Amino acid sequence: MKRRTLLGSCAFAGIALAMNGAEVAETKAGASAGNLADAVPNPLPVPAKGRRIHVAVVIGKDAVVIDFTGPWEVFHDVSVAGYDGSPFELYTVAESLDPVKVAGGLTIVPDYAFDKAPKPDVIVVPALMTTPALIAWLKSASPASDVTMSVCAGSLVLAEAGLLAGKAATTFHGAAAYMAAENPNVSVKRGVRFVDDGNVSTAGGLTSGIDLALHVVDRYFGRAVAEQTAWDLEHLSSAWKNPGLNSAYANRPSLTGAHPLCPVCEMGANWSGNDLQKLPTDVYRGKRYYFCSEAHKTTFEKTPERYAEP
Repeated sequence: MKRRTLLGSCAFAGIALAMNGAEVAETKAGASAGNLADAVPNPLPVPAKGRRIHVAVVIGKDAVVIDFTGPWEVFHDVSVAGYDGSPFELYTVAESLDPVKVAGGLTIVPDYAFDKAPKPDVIVVPALMTTPALIAWLKSASPASDVTMSVCAGSLVLAEAGLLAGKAATTFHGAAAYMAAENPNVSVKRGVRFVDDGNVSTAGGLTSGIDLALHVVDRYFGRAVAEQTAWDLEHLSSAWKNPGLNSAYANRPSLTGAHPLCPVCEMGANWSGNDLQKLPTDVYRGKRYYFCSEAHKTTFEKTPERYAEP
């Protein structure tokens, strides 16, 4: 039974009353980052009557669960007149039909292998381990889709597939330095929930994928449908209309202070004392950098000017 049938519809007047206070506060907080609440999204073509919008959700080893289940729930909960159930038809795709163990130990059996999957209108790419088969499929399927969306470090997958060249994009805040350094042809944006660059859109970390999915719903069916979906999900944040509300992550953190961070992944705020003595280290332009692993030290040393503090 569809959730809306079970729980009942909520009036849009209720949405306005419930969200008014939160939206005012959030809009003030995000104003400096660019308030897009009233912006008209790039519209996407609604299929002919009766045909659902195919959403291919990529899964693979260590895929971050909320990266793909958040958008899945959004698309599943959309209700539009003329459809029996959601206008989105969701399915998982992977390299094979073998069970996949994703992050946290959850095991999923894919619906389709890449070579047998229906043609997607929307592609959802979470943070996951890449394979040559995945990259090849994205290169083939993405140009023919309405929109390919990544969540969290899934943007690194899109970059590897060459889908972000010349575009603006965002990613998980801890991956921004790496993405910018390794992909100089991509304009990496910090401090935004998502970036809409036409047929390829990227979300920030984890829960940001919910906001980007609502934005995609907005692009297909308009603001009222997206707002009703957000209400049904009890997602009262307006960040899907104001992506600049992620401004808390806009500035790169300090790397070399009392609590140094790895310059590649920007992790390690709790390192101190004896912990630091165990870490790989390097000095560049008179500053000492600490690394979470030898692999990240090696990455840094290839192009230190791209990772080091000014």
